[in-house]
Parts: sequence; structure tokens; C-alpha cells
Amino acid sequence: MTQDTYKFQRKELELKALLEITQAINENQPESVLVNIFKFTCLVHLDIKALILYVSKEGNYERRISHGVKAKTPAALPASWVTDDKKSGKLSIQLPEGYSFEELETYLPVYHKDQMLAILFLKRKSLELELDLDFTQALANILVVALENKRFARRQLEQEVLKREVEIASQVQHMLFPATLPDSDRLKAKVTYFPHSMVGGDYYDLILKTKDKVYFCIADVSGKGIAAALLMSNFQAALRTLLRSDADFETMVRQLNYTLFDNTKGERFITFFLGEYDFTTRGLRFVNAGHNPPILIWESSGRTELLEAGTTILGAFEELPFLEIGTRDNLQKFTIHLYTDGLTESMNPEEEEFGEDRFRTFVDAHIGVNPEDFHLEFLKLMGDFSKSIPLKDDLTLLSLRFN
Repeated sequence: MTQDTYKFQRKELELKALLEITQAINENQPESVLVNIFKFTCLVHLDIKALILYVSKEGNYERRISHGVKAKTPAALPASWVTDDKKSGKLSIQLPEGYSFEELETYLPVYHKDQMLAILFLKRKSLELELDLDFTQALANILVVALENKRFARRQLEQEVLKREVEIASQVQHMLFPATLPDSDRLKAKVTYFPHSMVGGDYYDLILKTKDKVYFCIADVSGKGIAAALLMSNFQAALRTLLRSDADFETMVRQLNYTLFDNTKGERFITFFLGEYDFTTRGLRFVNAGHNPPILIWESSGRTELLEAGTTILGAFEELPFLEIGTRDNLQKFTIHLYTDGLTESMNPEEEEFGEDRFRTFVDAHIGVNPEDFHLEFLKLMGDFSKSIPLKDDLTLLSLRFN
């Protein structure tokens, strides 16, 4: 066979190899098929005896092909083992003892937009055969870029699915909140709710069980995202079920704790405040389960106090270690402000927290103010304080004014 004939046949085989892999890419074949075509091409068409292909994955290099190599080679090359000199195209790979690439003849770094996406180690069938390194590197580049595009498309699809799941979770979460709040002579309510992300971990509710008895609550679940929303959804369902069952106040709190602990095995917890007001007896009962204490305002005297009686956070223990039911009698013309720690932990540009003292001072200066106006003034104050610094947690403020 003449040299010209050999070169012609070689170019013909290279063209065939190029067509095979590009056709597979255009047909959107799976990654495994593309990798096998590349491997077959190298071994049959390009006269390669042994090869290893490492492909970039999450900052390291994962072995995707290994053929004809007797020595022990690592399944992955951590980025810390590889030193890449882009100018010279040379690599320095520090292998631990017991690993070796010595039986392989050469290596080809595969770049795309100045980023090394793969490393191809090769050994010819015969040293007399000429190996077109440029074509081999180009073919490897086509394969690796195709794999990277598939990975990018898969990530995009996963992100779209996650985005849709988050949107659904957000919609479900908003369905947990009251569609409307009372605005009557007997009871006026107003809420300000800013989730840290699309799905928050705060929950508030107001339930008019009878015309004379109202339940109200606020809660903050540990963690964020879909898991927190699902946990809060389950918690709300348990609370609503207990309210319909006419269980006594203490039983409800203990059952909520047990249900939460049973669902999470103590790995998640909820801070929670539950209040019950009876317009007939003018009596208030409440339990504070490790939550920021709401502020009660006796409007007739202007006195304010924190509602702290209760127990520890829910879900941390199978049985609550203690439980105190708080009570207040002869209440009329009073206001309660309930809030989550996202309010007090809001930051300003100087990294100073809004804090409980600043909120308490604001409350003291707005006794007897209609909840709607109270929230407008509070939002102005919060805006002046934070100066557009993003929230680091969900913020909820629920204000109830009873007459």
C-alpha cells in the first residue's frame, strides 16, 4: 500500500467516524450511545489500542471510558490533582501511590471556550502508525461539548421542574392563609407577610369557630423551601382538625407537638403561638410554644405586656416537658400584635438588627391605632430602617384589634 493510498483511506475513515458521531448527536442519542460510538471510532477507525477519557463533572473529572489499560487508574480525578497550563497545553497530574498512566502513550486536553472539559489518554496499536492527534482531539471535543450540552439541557429541565414545583408549593401555601381577614366593629385584623423566597416557612391563621369565639395563631417552621411548606401544610391540617374536634386547649397543643414529632422524628420544629378569645366571657387563653411573644395592649390604660406563658418549641420532644396555659380576664378594647423573628432580625446597611426593643417602642407610640394604619406606618419605618437590604428570613406581622 502506498503512502498516498494509506492517507486517503485514513481520511476516509476519519470522515466516516465524524459522520457517525455527528449523526448520533443530531438524533439526540443518549450519552451512553455517544460515548460508545466515540470509543468504537477510536479503536477501529483511528488505530488506537488503549484509551481513557475523563470528562469534567462538578469541578472534577469523571472517568467515562477505560479500555485496554492494565494499570490501576482512578475512577475520578479531583481538580486538586490536575494542574492545567492553558498556554502550553500541558498538564501536570499528581496521582496517589498505586495509580499510574505510564503505559499510555500520550494525553490530549480537550478545551471549550478556554475551559478544560476533558482529558483523553491514548496508546497506538503500533508505534509505526501515524496518529492524527489534531483530528482525535477535534473528535473528542465534539463528543465532550455534546455531553456538556446534554448536561446543561438536563439541568435546565430540572430547574424548570423545580421552578414549577416551587410555584405549586407557593400556591398551596397561600391557600393555607385566610382568604380574608375580619374588618368589623368587633374585630379588625391586618397582616403583612413577606416570604424570604417564593415558598416561606411562616404561617398565620384566624379561625372564627363560632360567632363569639375566635382562634388565632402564628408559627415559624425551621428551614425553608418546599419541605418547610409541606410541613406547615400538614401542621395546619392537624390544627384545623383539632379545632373541629372540640378538643380542650391543652390537648390540642400536646397533640400538635406529638403529630409534628411523629412526622419529623425530632429533626424539624415549629415555634407557635395559639390564642383563643371569647367575646361572651371576655376571656383570653393562649399558649406560646417558643415563639416571639406577641404584644398585648390594654387600650383603656395604655399598658402593654408580652404573652410568654406556654411551653417549648413543638416537635423537639415526643412529650412536652411542661405546659402552662396563659389566661387574661375582662379584656375589651385591646390589641394583639403577633410577629415572627423575620421582623426583629431584619437588617440595615450597618448590619444592625431591627430588634424587639425598636418594635416595642413603635408599638408604644401607636396604641389605639387602626391595624390598617398601624401597618402602613410600620412599613414606612421598616423601609427607612432597612434601606432595601433584602430580608434574610420570612417576615410576618399579624395585628388584631378587639372591641
